[in-house]
Amino acid sequence: MISYSAPGKIILSGEHSVVYTKPAFVTAIDLALTFSIRKKRATDVISKTKEVTYSENIVKKYLQKNNISFSDQEYIYKIDSRIPEGRGMGSSAAFCVASVAALLHFYTGKQYEKQVINSLAYQCEKYFHGMPSGVDVSASCFGGLIFYRKEFEFLKTISALNFKIPKKFQDNMILINTGRPVETTADMVKHVGNLYNKHPKEIERTLAGIERVTKRMVISIVKEDLKMFTDAIEENQKLLVELGIVSKDTQKLLESLKPYGVGKVTGAGGLKKGSGFILFMKTEGVDIQRIVHKQNIISFTQNHSGVVLNKLRPTGVNW
Repeated sequence: MISYSAPGKIILSGEHSVVYTKPAFVTAIDLALTFSIRKKRATDVISKTKEVTYSENIVKKYLQKNNISFSDQEYIYKIDSRIPEGRGMGSSAAFCVASVAALLHFYTGKQYEKQVINSLAYQCEKYFHGMPSGVDVSASCFGGLIFYRKEFEFLKTISALNFKIPKKFQDNMILINTGRPVETTADMVKHVGNLYNKHPKEIERTLAGIERVTKRMVISIVKEDLKMFTDAIEENQKLLVELGIVSKDTQKLLESLKPYGVGKVTGAGGLKKGSGFILFMKTEGVDIQRIVHKQNIISFTQNHSGVVLNKLRPTGVNW
């Protein structure tokens, strides 16, 4: 059996503004999706989702195009995920990365470089999002911090940064679930686009403000300046409210949490009910579980490894 795990991600800063040539600052997080695969036995019944078939076809086309010999054998697979779906945490990107890595290894009997996995996973992600930026799969594949900017469709910069979020930051960072948005990411992008068309000058000022905050957030991590980082989160949230992507319920929740720290929506947001997850920086020493229900809290831990091959186990173990 072959098994690969790939992490999810969150946007630290740059939601929506990234669509308008502004940078996005993203980190991989220590919640992973695992894709396990083994050769089909005579008694096994094959059942593949469209998503797995799509990954398979991309991998096979790559191997054929590059004249790489492979064993086109039938398989069964299993997917285990700790990444919440539909919350802007990169579950589809993690699936693409882990499935591509596992299928490449299964067909050829060897591990592949992350650059190859990333490239194929990006093609795979188009199944889910049409024309994705590529930042989600890059974060999942390489781990750590990613700085991303798209000037044009043909000109994108995805930079893996060689520093980490300081431990003193992470010790007080949590993710709070405000509920799965009713709207899709596409709905929210369209919503911001409509606002931009109606009020171009105002929205452009807001987008420029988000870019400044994004850069300050990068600098705060390099300098390990906790106050600068916390101020950037607070300012970022105000700008996201100006963009109209934060529901009233989520705004009320953040207002009620002000005595305990600051937070911001991470992801596309939502208007009618939930707005997905909040990245929250709590005041040191505060027991946030006394204020927010434990089931709605996820500890924040940055992932640095990206996609990994799990310990190989003999076929037949566990499943």
